[in-house]
Amino acid sequence: MTSGRGALTALHLFVVWAITATAVPALGFGLVAAAWGGGAGATVPVLALGAPMMVVLLAVAGLPVKDVVPLCGSVPRRLGWAVLVFVLGTLGVLSGLVAYSGDVDLGSAGTRIALTGVPYAVAAALFVPGRWVRSGALVVLAAGVVHGGFVGPAQSQQRQHDAEIARYRERPELLYLGAAPPGMQVSRAELGPATFVVDYRPVREGYEPGYVSLVVRSSYAPEARCPEPAEKGVTCTVDANREMVMVRELPDGTRDVTLVRRHGKAEVQVTSQTLDETGLRRLLDTLHPLSDTELEELMREKKIDHRF
Repeated sequence: MTSGRGALTALHLFVVWAITATAVPALGFGLVAAAWGGGAGATVPVLALGAPMMVVLLAVAGLPVKDVVPLCGSVPRRLGWAVLVFVLGTLGVLSGLVAYSGDVDLGSAGTRIALTGVPYAVAAALFVPGRWVRSGALVVLAAGVVHGGFVGPAQSQQRQHDAEIARYRERPELLYLGAAPPGMQVSRAELGPATFVVDYRPVREGYEPGYVSLVVRSSYAPEARCPEPAEKGVTCTVDANREMVMVRELPDGTRDVTLVRRHGKAEVQVTSQTLDETGLRRLLDTLHPLSDTELEELMREKKIDHRF
């Protein structure tokens, strides 16, 4: 391709891009406004008027290259070329809209408007004779497919993941975890507005009994206090370390044991009918801030949720 034909081709593709980057968003806004005001049926007249106008504008853009692009050599063929470019480009725009609705980052509003004309320019380039022009169009097309179908969704998923972690990290004073008792594991965790609840159950759940509840809650009380008046069948003491121990005798003879301890700006409570005071105190002694690794594992296994 000579330099003159190359410059003419470049100008041709630029004109196709400029026309469609201006007219297609306007047509899209018109369709949205019509649908908003009169429902889906109101979009038919807008589309019936806008689509032929787009074809005419594209046919005008193909006029200067009638000696370069064979399909633009005559008026009927030029109109057919315009229809093909409009259809292929619109399919590209619709694919971009699907990707954008899937939270694929396509840049600012201005960038997205500019990108609207790219599928039409790529479609026009496919009809230009010349290996380099068509190869360049295929490269741009492949880049769009890779970004919209693979890279963009992966980036979107990572952004959502990071945003979810950030939501959990908004309450660092509550995000504490104790080492699971022997034979047990974290089965569920939930972060609320003022509490972080962790349930421990046996690794072989369903085959072995056992349950421990850990609750970390915001509290401005200087120390834990036994409830007053005392409940029947419940013994409660507060030791020298200001740790409260409450034991409830159940009708079947089991003991429901609860330990409450201050931890920084929070109050931590552990309760179990299978662990005794020693076991619960050992769990409290292992209390530590929830690490990034632990949080990632809980999220990956879908064992943690937030309730705000």
